[in-house]
Amino acid sequence: MGVRVVLLGRLADLAGTPELALAAPLDWRGLIDALPPALAEAAADPRNKVAVNGAVLGEKAQLAAREGDEVALLPPVSGG
Repeated sequence: MGVRVVLLGRLADLAGTPELALAAPLDWRGLIDALPPALAEAAADPRNKVAVNGAVLGEKAQLAAREGDEVALLPPVSGG
């Protein structure tokens, strides 16, 4: 099962998919290391937020996802 990583907006475009499955446990460094370089660079943008099971984290370093958790990478919203 692992950790389900949900990608939104530009991050999903870069990945070519709206979600990934990664091995648990997963911290911020492990998440970035598991992503392809271009996606990792985009995900590390300080404007992005991270949510675990629907709760937005105050800091990305707080990420501590376990088996069955959902992690969402939330880029800033743009629109017109």
